[in-house]
Amino acid sequence: MQPRRGDLRLPADFALACRRLGRRPTHHVLVVSVARQHVRWYRRSTSADETAGHGLGPHCLHRILRASTSRFGIGQVRDSNRTPLGLHCIARKIGAGWPVGTVFRARVPVGFTWKGLPAATIAHRILWLEGLDPGFNRGGQVDTRSRYIYIHGLADEPTLGRPASHGCVHLAADDLIRLHNQVPAETLVWITAGP
Repeated sequence: MQPRRGDLRLPADFALACRRLGRRPTHHVLVVSVARQHVRWYRRSTSADETAGHGLGPHCLHRILRASTSRFGIGQVRDSNRTPLGLHCIARKIGAGWPVGTVFRARVPVGFTWKGLPAATIAHRILWLEGLDPGFNRGGQVDTRSRYIYIHGLADEPTLGRPASHGCVHLAADDLIRLHNQVPAETLVWITAGP
């Protein structure tokens, strides 16, 4: 995917949310756009990155990954099957060391897409999200973590690029495994309705 000019910098509303919630941007930052059905992956820049024109400011756009968010739209409430908005972090990474095609149920490996489970809804790796904004995506009926909202893979990758999940963020296996290998727990994730 080709980045647009506005994609090169972290969104201003992300910076405002970090300031309001007392969070410093992490080395990596993921920005999920529901409107565009993609994830922008930013990394803290070096002076070499900036002079090469890959971005301005402390973070540079590293990659844009095709994604899929909820087919039910956006929303914070438990059992809504909607993708929650706002500032999150990766609370837990699941699946390291397992082969591509590993299928998970309740975060436990139960088989493989290529060995009897070709329609698996959670596969490859899981990045379990935790909301950071009390009353909005953390706590009570709006708690992202207790809603089991993940960034994860699936067997049916042709659905990527359009809303198709039940609240989670879907990624292709190659993109997800690269993220899982390079992005640590506690990495900030900004989920926005707009671009």
